[in-house]
Amino acid sequence: MPNLSISQSPNLLFLVADLSLETAVHTQHGLLHIAGIDEAGRGALAGPVVAAAVILPLDNLEALAQLTAVNDSKQLTPATRERLFSRITHHASAYAIALEPAEAIDEFGIVPATKRAMVTAVSQLPLPAQYLLIDGNIRLTALNLPQQAIIRGDSLSLSIAAASILAKVTRDRLMVEFDAVYPAYGFARHKGYGTAVHLHALAQHGPCPLHRHTFAPIRPTLIP
Repeated sequence: MPNLSISQSPNLLFLVADLSLETAVHTQHGLLHIAGIDEAGRGALAGPVVAAAVILPLDNLEALAQLTAVNDSKQLTPATRERLFSRITHHASAYAIALEPAEAIDEFGIVPATKRAMVTAVSQLPLPAQYLLIDGNIRLTALNLPQQAIIRGDSLSLSIAAASILAKVTRDRLMVEFDAVYPAYGFARHKGYGTAVHLHALAQHGPCPLHRHTFAPIRPTLIP
């Protein structure tokens, strides 16, 4: 793996900062297949929780240079996320995306469902991960892999940020598709989050099959 120091190129300053966690893992453990993991939709009232795992080519500076604009998905516009989705899926060494639907969230709880989606994503990577960098205060005990849980990891690790974009874009696309099936709720606009428009639609129409019936804003609507 090349030494990713800022002295190599001024154009890689942003990229090097975002690869500091990956570089530290490589330096300490000699590993290259480091998967960044993140989710989208954990706080929504409707729709699935989506998780993505991404392994970046840490030994390929030319490919990494194509990803310098990658950042926490919440800091990017929808158009930028769509553009970076294509770049990430093209230049990543491996990636996988998985989801757990609203029914699973109601059955297991949102945190266990989120972990299930993350474990599935990691398990489906075509290139086996050697180390995991996970956004938030989450540990995936179902996976026998060394791992770090990193608060605000999507703004610190390029791999996690890449995963956040894949998860967010995938989920947003799904919610747009669901909007055509359940047009009364405005899913294409708010993606299932608890906006005023969404809550008003819930008050008028009650929940649909996409809603998480165990979530507080929805539970009262189900009481006879």
